Amino acid sequence: MGRNAAPSHWRSGVKRRAFMKSLVAGSAAGVSVASRGRGAQGSAGDRPNFLFMIADDLTYRGIRALFDQQVSTPNLDRLVGAGCAFTHCFQQGSWTGAVCIASRMMLLTGLTTFRAQPAEPSPLCDFTPLWGQTLRAAGYHTYIAGKWHLDPTMLQRCFVEMGPIGLGMFESVVPEAYHRPQPGNHWSPWNESLKGHWLQTKLWQESANDEIHHSCRIWADCAVDHLLNKVPKMTQPFFMYIGFNEPHDPRQSPKEFVDMFPADQMEVPPNYLPEFPFDNGDLRVRDEMLAPFPRTREAVQLHRAEYYALIAYLDHQVGRILDALERSGKADNTYVIFTADHGLAVGQHGLMGKQNMFDHSIRMPWIIKGPGVPKGKKVEELVYQHSTFATTCELANIPIPKSVEFPSLAGLIEGPATPQHDAVFSRYRDVQRAVRTRDFKLIVYPQVKREQLFDLNQDPWETTDLSANPALKPVRGQLMQRLRTFQGDLADPLDLAHPAKKKPPLIG
Repeated sequence: MGRNAAPSHWRSGVKRRAFMKSLVAGSAAGVSVASRGRGAQGSAGDRPNFLFMIADDLTYRGIRALFDQQVSTPNLDRLVGAGCAFTHCFQQGSWTGAVCIASRMMLLTGLTTFRAQPAEPSPLCDFTPLWGQTLRAAGYHTYIAGKWHLDPTMLQRCFVEMGPIGLGMFESVVPEAYHRPQPGNHWSPWNESLKGHWLQTKLWQESANDEIHHSCRIWADCAVDHLLNKVPKMTQPFFMYIGFNEPHDPRQSPKEFVDMFPADQMEVPPNYLPEFPFDNGDLRVRDEMLAPFPRTREAVQLHRAEYYALIAYLDHQVGRILDALERSGKADNTYVIFTADHGLAVGQHGLMGKQNMFDHSIRMPWIIKGPGVPKGKKVEELVYQHSTFATTCELANIPIPKSVEFPSLAGLIEGPATPQHDAVFSRYRDVQRAVRTRDFKLIVYPQVKREQLFDLNQDPWETTDLSANPALKPVRGQLMQRLRTFQGDLADPLDLAHPAKKKPPLIG
């Protein structure tokens, strides 16, 4: 088999790791907090542990126990059965085509989408209390392995110990691999010579033999090792952050997982289209170039088969981590949280990526199990994934930093609670805005002066645009007003009627 050469930015990251550890071991001073926790602060030794796992590009339908019967996720299914699953969890949008960066920035800071967007001359990372930093200052041993994809200074402030830190994404050695299917393209997900997720062990273990492992296994190996060899000896609570790159492309996985999903047996989703019907503002962004135009049913089946295979492989590694937690002796006092940064289209609406406002792209799973969490509970209220920061603080009786804008989900986890949001907002750059209630969604494309309106109760796959239906004119008006209210509350500078003009950004 071929052997991967280390990308220069990966190599430099590995070489810097010891230096970064020395930096991050310093004080996490500067966390300004307000007493908004559930009760009086206890000692660090009394606090629960947190094992946080985040996937990349995993849509809300990507877990069998919740939605899709074609995918195979036995370990995530058992997590759903052992805890509480939020079925309507969303991300608030992105200022960049790399939606994962924006979503993770909101997760890390607790700031809403326009305030989380980095701006000069006052870099966000210098002043805002961060999630890992806040837990660390409260006495937690903080550990990370896997994808980070944010500012390295933030990484150092959040974590006292690090395993290998991966790239934002891993490129296959054959660029045309992604433009599939097409004649003569024989790219294979299990071909370890094609790089991508197939990495050499010597990149993260100096004494290791020159072997090749999948990035998903690498991050899981780190988590298992930490849980079995470090955690049992700890007297302080721990916070583990495991960042998976999966199921982001290149959608590579071992052959046994690919074989589970024959492409010709994959269902084509009911919202399949050969092409999106109009210019949504970014129809040729990188993600949309993964398959030929127009999208054929064959192409959609192929991409979905490899997507599901990688989800199944991710699930296998999650199972290893959950088993290691049980063996560590710490499971009874540990909250396990599993989520994703956003979803993905993979052939729906004529799209392949996440740079759009449909549920398949802005909605993701959010599951928690742990002490006091009801088993098998499903919460259908509208929430944001970025509430994770505040939720962990409240569960641990740690004051929530004043800067955190997304509310804790603890009340919804533990029992009936007043819904937090009557609607959710999302955006993509300056080309798309959306407002979604439990019943309807309005998407606005200001640059091309188009709208889409969907009745989500009757049309959960968002196939029938009702924006021109005169009977729904009052609904459209109410949603537009709610969208404009969101814009004001969130300091959105975009003028929907005159998108070339921008309001001055809100400072502070």
